[in-house]
Amino acid sequence: MGAEKPCRSSASWINQVERWFAELTRKQLQRGVHRSTADLEADIVAFIEAHNENPKPYRWVKSADQILASVKRFCHKIMTRTSDSGD
Repeated sequence: MGAEKPCRSSASWINQVERWFAELTRKQLQRGVHRSTADLEADIVAFIEAHNENPKPYRWVKSADQILASVKRFCHKIMTRTSDSGD
């Protein structure tokens, strides 16, 4: 059998799931007080219901070239710091 190609969409999909949970945390849970699992669950359900009333898809705001250029700059910056520190 040949080597399988990685699924390019999986990273994009998981990033969007992480983004949704970050939004849930920031908008609904971060400053909440949950004295029980039921309280926490009620807040999560309330967020989901409110979100589903007017759902909007998450979209990339940068092109692949812009993202790759940003990663390249970051890697260069990290490599420069590493070589400057003598590590």
